[in-house]
Amino acid sequence: MIFLYTDFGADGPYLAQVQAVLAAESPGTPVLSLLSNAPAGDPRRAAYLLAALAGELPPSAVALGVVDPGVGGGRLPIVVEAGGRRFVGPDNGLFSRVAARDPNARAWRIDWRPPRLSASFHGRDLFAPVAARLAAGAGVPLTELPVSQLVGADWPDELAEIIYADVYGNLFTGLRGDRLADSVVVEVGGRRLAHARTFSAVPKGEVFWYRNSCGLVEIAASAGSARDALGLGVGARVLPGV
Repeated sequence: MIFLYTDFGADGPYLAQVQAVLAAESPGTPVLSLLSNAPAGDPRRAAYLLAALAGELPPSAVALGVVDPGVGGGRLPIVVEAGGRRFVGPDNGLFSRVAARDPNARAWRIDWRPPRLSASFHGRDLFAPVAARLAAGAGVPLTELPVSQLVGADWPDELAEIIYADVYGNLFTGLRGDRLADSVVVEVGGRRLAHARTFSAVPKGEVFWYRNSCGLVEIAASAGSARDALGLGVGARVLPGV
């Protein structure tokens, strides 16, 4: 299987162009969108979200990750193997967190180049063909790199910020839920929020924090939008207190 993790959005031509290349290069390989609205142009926050989502991917899956504001510049194209899955995309920190959470992770520079390589769409022209070939079991010229030298290898294990807002207005943080006790109060936007296990455990409209389905601390509002209630979005600081 190939999973797409991009900041392209569902509208516009970009997602379909990548899917067309995958279909041409690896006919019959299932292609699913893991996320098409990753934090736009923001590989750092996108890295923490990808690490939380990656655990649900089946073993041996290939993930094509394109959150690539440096496209056409000097950043390397890479393949990272972590948790039995392979991640194809730019060396800009996007895969640093999945690599950091697997002590046996490996990384390679992609040495292959297509006949046509646009300056602004490596997702279509370079990363998609490589992902398709890996999924199909075909060889791709690669040179191994030390995982410790990947961009973002020195980033902290958690990010105390809002990293994603979903369609309901729930706010994902870069904090891992298993690191916080239920008694912890989380402060965000000047509000101190208590923990609740589920939406139904608090009155309608109340804002709280809980451990979401991918293991992150999430800020939510019962029967409402935490984003609207707090007037906050991606990048807002989150302070776990006591």
